[in-house]
Amino acid sequence: MAGLPASRPRRGLGLTRNVILLSAASFLTDISSEMSLTFLPFFLANVLGAKTCVIGIVEGVADSAASLTRLLSGWLSDVWRRKPLVMAGYTISAVSKPFLYFVQSWTAVLGVRFADRLGKGIRTSPRDALLAASASAESRGLAFGFHRGADTAGAFLGLLGIALVIYLSQGWSQQLQEIAFRRLVLIAVVPALLAVVVLAALRETPPARAEVHLIRKQAGPLSRRFKLFLASAALFSLANSSDAFLLLRAQNLGLSVLGVALLLAAFNLGYTVISPLAGRASDRLGRPALVGAGWVVYAVTYLGFGLATEAWQVWPLFALYAVYYGLAEGTARALVADLVPDAQRGTAYGLYHTVVGIAALPASLLAGLVWQGVADWGGWGPTAPFLLGAVFAAAATALFAVAMRGSRPAAQQEGEAS
Repeated sequence: MAGLPASRPRRGLGLTRNVILLSAASFLTDISSEMSLTFLPFFLANVLGAKTCVIGIVEGVADSAASLTRLLSGWLSDVWRRKPLVMAGYTISAVSKPFLYFVQSWTAVLGVRFADRLGKGIRTSPRDALLAASASAESRGLAFGFHRGADTAGAFLGLLGIALVIYLSQGWSQQLQEIAFRRLVLIAVVPALLAVVVLAALRETPPARAEVHLIRKQAGPLSRRFKLFLASAALFSLANSSDAFLLLRAQNLGLSVLGVALLLAAFNLGYTVISPLAGRASDRLGRPALVGAGWVVYAVTYLGFGLATEAWQVWPLFALYAVYYGLAEGTARALVADLVPDAQRGTAYGLYHTVVGIAALPASLLAGLVWQGVADWGGWGPTAPFLLGAVFAAAATALFAVAMRGSRPAAQQEGEAS
């Protein structure tokens, strides 16, 4: 049971010291990430003049290139410790962000994005394994929901910061101006560094090497149900191209840069509210029901983005997108812990995040090429990648339903690995 936390679940909400600290670090990091990274697609398109296919390459390569790191760090956290890997990942991301202030080409942007995603790749699997070990089966959904809610609350504040800086720098201008982006990057450095300071207070009691070897030997191979879940997650990830295309679609339909910032703030506020409620519901109703419902909402949302013709339609579509995230994002991560014993969770989260990350490259690249290519041929243009995404999401939901058939609530599954 590599890296069991020293803190134990408290009564009531069931949130431990580690859950709260990890949530606080994600809160601060997301303030920083939203302010420095959210409008990178606009910076690439409006300031550097990059085409959508280039934006797809930047987003896809940045996410996918770090995916193998997630697998390695997850496995390492099972046989060594989790806290040092979590600390290292957050530190790399924090140190990389200031370099965005100096970038002058899309290749330089790609380098910074790669470093940031590398840090995320190192920290994500150990962090999720540590979260899972820091809560009982009966409160695991709440723990992940609370963590995702804190993460998204940080995004909400970061986006309010974006809106303020954009308004003061360029008003309601339709396109992002360089001076506004540079100011956002400078401000974003502070919360990123604070997150690393918060994580220093994490507690972890690593087990003896002999104990780790014995537990892993007894655990056996990863469960068949987990592997089927991975397959459905991979298919769904092909539908889930970078959110950069949603932002470009909003701008394409007529929203100003400031309008997009306010839209995203509202989206993250909804996500913040829904996520812990959905996490608690998944503890009682079972995670598959919540994840499946979220994926259905995603398919409907992407279909809507494909068919939208007016700027005002983006607002209800982003509200639906918040429902998808709130229902499925944290719940899917808690589901991994239900399907795999603690001694293998670092590895399992590594596999999960690697599969999702690797699929991000073809998903984003395909979306960029379809958008640009179809537009060049005089066809559907911006609508095409969203209609394609809706089809992939519907197929993934059907596969997921088959994979999870007959599953039980988490409290009845604890330790299941059959």
